[in-house]
Amino acid sequence: MGKQGDKLTSESSITAEDIQNRLATLGDIRVKKMFGGYGVFEEDKMFALIDSSGRVFFKVGETNQAKFEEAGSEKHARMPYFSVPEKVLGDDDLFEEWARLSIRISKGGT
Repeated sequence: MGKQGDKLTSESSITAEDIQNRLATLGDIRVKKMFGGYGVFEEDKMFALIDSSGRVFFKVGETNQAKFEEAGSEKHARMPYFSVPEKVLGDDDLFEEWARLSIRISKGGT
């Protein structure tokens, strides 16, 4: 998601389609346009967002926030979402591992 008033870009749309395809094996992954970007959901729980520039952010909690901070990730505004590092985006297994944890956190897990 971008900020209110941001315009949806081709970068965010391409990223949303890519993320939905890459994570399809994890469940019912859906993307929804929101504020110039996208929210990414599994079973109606948002676990990731894509901002208007196409950057991917995963939801964080007690069990994964330090991992994101150590990797140099940036927090998305005041929301509990941190940018996904390039090395994670480039590794399908690692990307799925980080996504699984964010999905669990979105459902109230730690």
